Amino acid sequence: MYLYIGQNELLRAESVIGIFDLDHCTVDKRTREYLRRAEAEGLVVDAAGQLPRSFVVCTHPYHPQIVRLCPLSARALAARPEPWTSGNEP
Repeated sequence: MYLYIGQNELLRAESVIGIFDLDHCTVDKRTREYLRRAEAEGLVVDAAGQLPRSFVVCTHPYHPQIVRLCPLSARALAARPEPWTSGNEP
């Protein structure tokens, strides 16, 4: 299964580690530091094309994690139809 994150970007469901709301998560100092470090290492991919509303942390073949900025809210991404969240592959 795939998760559509906006701007013609699809992620394999099994690669998704977490979906986070930028407004709520960036209040925490550790999250800001994580995002700053990921950006400095070139591990942030802007899939938003505009002001991002959320970010998705996912696995990558060449890096432990990649951060993708998304134009969709975390609530909208998390509300996508099952089975992407349950791990039930057809």
